[in-house]
Amino acid sequence: MTTHTKKLGGRLPLLDPQTLSAAQKEIYDRINATFVSWSDRINFQSATDDGRLIGPFNPILFSPGISASFLDLHDAEEKQTSLSERVRQVVILATGAVWRSEYELYAHSAAARRAGISESAIQILAAGGLPDDLSEQETVAQRYARQFSAEHRVDADLYSAAVHAFGEKGVVDLTYLIGIYHITCGLLNSFDVPRPD
Repeated sequence: MTTHTKKLGGRLPLLDPQTLSAAQKEIYDRINATFVSWSDRINFQSATDDGRLIGPFNPILFSPGISASFLDLHDAEEKQTSLSERVRQVVILATGAVWRSEYELYAHSAAARRAGISESAIQILAAGGLPDDLSEQETVAQRYARQFSAEHRVDADLYSAAVHAFGEKGVVDLTYLIGIYHITCGLLNSFDVPRPD
């Protein structure tokens, strides 16, 4: 493993797939079958050439019992959400911008491109701004995600706008998504995980 590859784990060593416990291997295989294949399709790096997981996926391996439930929540959000993929990516980028989470912004810039968000809008969202070429729903979603992430609450006017845009179930879905990415950004920032430049 090169020095550069070692740095991709941040404060944690990148776990070798050959030395994982049975519980870790189960999580590793699940991540490989879902997230790694997804990241390959949308063109961002989630594993090294020798199969070590990077980004939030390496820290996830350290606590397989809790991580299995977190991955279940992530999967349920993705499959059951009422939010469009564009709205989801706006929310994820807005949340990552508050956290200033390098890897999250790197990965979800690629996902936002795949969802059809313009390059200029992606750059503005990743810098914490509000692009002017978003739809009304996307604009409300960005404002909601940013305010909730930065202030840990949403004011009454913005809440009303979110209910108008998404309905009450949609606002619950929005809040779950933001929470999932607070955990993700927390894992990335706690362990100082870099983007793989």
